[in-house]
Amino acid sequence: MSFADATIARLPRFVRPFAERHHELIKFAIVGATTFVIDSAIFYTLKLTVLEPKPVTAKIIAGIVAVIASYILNREWSFQNRGGRERHHEALLFFAFSGVGVLLSMLPLYFSSYVLGLRVPEVSLTVENIADFISAYILGNLLQMAFRFWAFRRWVFPDEFVDNPELALESTFTGGGIAEAFEDHAEHQRQTSTVTPLRRPGRRNRQLGDSSEPRVSKTS
Repeated sequence: MSFADATIARLPRFVRPFAERHHELIKFAIVGATTFVIDSAIFYTLKLTVLEPKPVTAKIIAGIVAVIASYILNREWSFQNRGGRERHHEALLFFAFSGVGVLLSMLPLYFSSYVLGLRVPEVSLTVENIADFISAYILGNLLQMAFRFWAFRRWVFPDEFVDNPELALESTFTGGGIAEAFEDHAEHQRQTSTVTPLRRPGRRNRQLGDSSEPRVSKTS
């Protein structure tokens, strides 16, 4: 039994059928929890030791290590049956979408702080800290996780490269990063489309014998 299967087996019974149908989501969540522990451990270790006067530097180092670990774990485990891009294109897309996810995770905190005004002195310090925790660590992380999971499956580790290796080979030689990902997806959609639009017969077709009126020859 794999680690993901063992985790699913420990879930409540009413959640288990959904989890069994979404193995990638469970693996992605496990990777997220793992990288959160890595980030926190490195941050507090550096902040309490060699980088005590520089907490921002400690957080940047911890974040970089956590993102690299997330890329490796997602590529080798969460989405191991997907992908096929050239490695540097894949990594570029991964880090770009991760950056977008970080920006999205700040939206709930911004809304809580500057739209709802849940800051001291408008509210108590306790209310401010609770609001910050809910908006930044719960809502923000959920929003980031949903976006990153969708973006990774659709653009970073897509199914079409598994089904059509020629797209992955073309990606190796053409370059293009994020723009290339959208072009490859559009090309795959065109190649796999099976719907042919109906066209009305034009004037040229009618001139070539498409007329509905039969010709009548004169006989003597």
